[in-house]
Amino acid sequence: MEWTGLNELREKYLAFFESKQHMRLPSFPLVPQNDNTLLLINAGMAPMKKYFLGQMAPPARRVATCQKCIRTPDIERVGKTARHGTYFEMLGNFSFGDYFKREASAWAWEFVTEVLGMPADRLWVTIFEDDDEAFDIWTKEVGVEPSHIARFGREDNFWEHGSLPCGPCSEIYYDRGEAFGCGAPDCRVGCDCDRYVEFWNLVFQQFDSDGKGHYTRLAKPNIDTGMGLERLACIMQGVDNLFEVDTIRNIMEHVVRIAGVTYGADAKTDVSLRVITDHIRSTVFMVADGVIPSNEGRGYVLRRLLRRAARHGRLLGIRGAFLADVCDTVIHENQSAYPELVEKGSSIKRVIAMEEQRFEATIDQGLQLLGAMIEKLSSEGKTQLAGEEAFRLYDTFGFPLDLTNEILSEKSMTVEQGVFDALMKEQREKARAAHAARALYGTQEINDEGTPETVFVGYQALECEARIEALIAGGERAGSAPAGSEVSVILDKTPFYAESGGQVGDSGVISTQSAVICIAGCYKSASGRFVHTGEVISGTVAEGDAVSAKVDPARRGAIMRNHSAAHLLQAALRRVLGTHVRQAGQLVDESRVRFDFTHYAALTPEELGRVEDEVNGAILSGLAVETKEMPIAEASKLGAMALFGEKYGSVVRVVSMGGYSTEFCGGTHLDNTAKIGLFKVVSEASVAAGVRRIEGATGFNLLELTGADEKALHETAQTLKAAPAELPQRAAQLVAELRAKDREIERLNGKLASSQLEGLLATAAQVRGLRVITAVITGSSPEALRLMTDRVRDTQPDAVAVLAGISDGKLSFAAACGSEAVKRGAHAGNIIRAAAAAAGGGGGGRPESAMAGGKDISKAEEALKTVPASVEKMVK
Repeated sequence: MEWTGLNELREKYLAFFESKQHMRLPSFPLVPQNDNTLLLINAGMAPMKKYFLGQMAPPARRVATCQKCIRTPDIERVGKTARHGTYFEMLGNFSFGDYFKREASAWAWEFVTEVLGMPADRLWVTIFEDDDEAFDIWTKEVGVEPSHIARFGREDNFWEHGSLPCGPCSEIYYDRGEAFGCGAPDCRVGCDCDRYVEFWNLVFQQFDSDGKGHYTRLAKPNIDTGMGLERLACIMQGVDNLFEVDTIRNIMEHVVRIAGVTYGADAKTDVSLRVITDHIRSTVFMVADGVIPSNEGRGYVLRRLLRRAARHGRLLGIRGAFLADVCDTVIHENQSAYPELVEKGSSIKRVIAMEEQRFEATIDQGLQLLGAMIEKLSSEGKTQLAGEEAFRLYDTFGFPLDLTNEILSEKSMTVEQGVFDALMKEQREKARAAHAARALYGTQEINDEGTPETVFVGYQALECEARIEALIAGGERAGSAPAGSEVSVILDKTPFYAESGGQVGDSGVISTQSAVICIAGCYKSASGRFVHTGEVISGTVAEGDAVSAKVDPARRGAIMRNHSAAHLLQAALRRVLGTHVRQAGQLVDESRVRFDFTHYAALTPEELGRVEDEVNGAILSGLAVETKEMPIAEASKLGAMALFGEKYGSVVRVVSMGGYSTEFCGGTHLDNTAKIGLFKVVSEASVAAGVRRIEGATGFNLLELTGADEKALHETAQTLKAAPAELPQRAAQLVAELRAKDREIERLNGKLASSQLEGLLATAAQVRGLRVITAVITGSSPEALRLMTDRVRDTQPDAVAVLAGISDGKLSFAAACGSEAVKRGAHAGNIIRAAAAAAGGGGGGRPESAMAGGKDISKAEEALKTVPASVEKMVK
């Protein structure tokens, strides 16, 4: 058995199964595609679930992959042991109703004994206790010694997960030798010691389970195997743990060089090195697959890993950001299998560097506060931190609970978890209530009992004949409502779009032969009925009336322009910024496009320009907009974008724009992108950590915006007596003139300060051998006061000057101490703080210079009287 590198092992495995007519598939992204049951892919089988369940047809009946995986349940154990890690790769070969137990077993044995050269006498196979078929295949066909077969029960050798296909499994173990054993006379396969290492699991999916203990044999059984690449590398390289595997050890060595430490020399140092090495592997691959740091979901997993790694960098004595540098080694060690890491390298490093910088801004204060809390607990003989304190660290200072827990555990302390959880729940409920209040603004829960399900015809038509099924006035069901009544109306069918998916509801008119209701909006009730809100402006309406429902076509047209533009905008952002961009919210109405998306930094002017050009290019290409309803599996196969967290039915509506954009969407759209007109970004800003917002205009709104800008341009040109084309030059000229005047004013102020200082120095008081100057100067600005006190500091080493100024009804103080005064203990910041306090204000600064403000102008003189006493106390 020859030493083999991790990257070579991966390639050997995939090439071997290609030779067995398997289709080699690239790793699926760590972010599950159209699967809301997982935050992150955590097993090689996870992306295959849709094939095993028959939701989608597999690309081939035989498939082999090396799948990137993230698991975080044992994150607190990572580093403390050499076994645990959050990132790993899973080798797997799969059969979807093609080959079964016989081929899977034979090929597994062939690969480990002939391709890898593992000695057969060091290998053991476990089988399910009742699986005599597997025993016969392994012993009689594959040639494994019966003495090297072990039978185990359901807990160990029967793979089952809910109502998925299931079945018995065989596991292959490697015997590392007696030196790694526990020494017990009954030490054998299955022992908890380190001698026998399970490295390959072959699951024979031969039953269909209903999740309640009932099994039906599958007509076409499947094969699902999984082998940890890092664990295999440990065996082939003869090392004890994953951190000694070649590619992973190289990453650790980079951290070792930065920290200036040695792995293996100190237990605590080794913990930190392992944490950083594991977590930087995870984070690089997560960011590459589009995850960005946030406070929820997979974004929080990423943030937690990055901040835990950063904190352990501090424990190693590393000052400043360093994780982005280590990314280079992670990328280098993995680029042969994952070339996209090189392509995305700069953006990966940027995301990680920015998050580390954010953490740097909060960690010092958080660590200081937590340290003081721990010291207080120790002095009181307590071992539990109050939940309120932990919550304050989290809520006020952004210090994560998991980091608080980890630091406390190092001191054998805990958090009062129940209280913390209660406070978190209270905070979430308040936020949820506030959100619900905003979402339901202008709507109310209504009694729609007995009404049929609303038929929506608004995709095809803007008007239709209908019947009033329910009429609500004053919050109650009403038989009729006269002119002047504010009403909510439910129809049996409607062309009005009800607010959902970020698109506002339609407005328009509902009329009978003798009455008119002006409809201001439309929303869905809790039961899904379309509720039209408005005012009866003439006549009387009643339940059961036949009506004509008409949507305002101009407003609907503007909304559709903005909604279709939002789809193009998302596609453009993904093209310009990267595929990590995903919709995080939107609002499209008749006035604007407001689109929230995941991204880690503000867009540069160049990036915004490229996004605009992309959108307008798609508009001017006149792409046909097609909407189709189809099974969700088919839509996913087309690559339709889905909003994470949304629940979709088995049939979805897909909106496609000439192949440029394909999304799940229930909103209303144009039939051609050319009808958008043009698109313009109006603003770009941050709305949350890792979430940006673009607002834009289309159609007539863009013409209105352009007209307003043009009017402002001409008015400015008229004011400055210049042609519009000359404005840049004229503005630059004005700025230069103002700067010159500012310099002249500063020169004159300095001259004035010099003349005033001569008089002040003549009246200086003597305090412990220092000259103390105080004065109230009416009409002096804070800047003028600062210039005067700074001049005293620079020209009079033995002087202390404190001046009060009253200007525009405000009281200001400036203080300065000469170099000799500072040497003798004078401190301008402390002196001015006491003076300002006497006038009801506050402030402070450095020993040589300080500024402050007062609230009570009448106490300016009284405030200055504190100065000699302050100097007296502090000067030696």
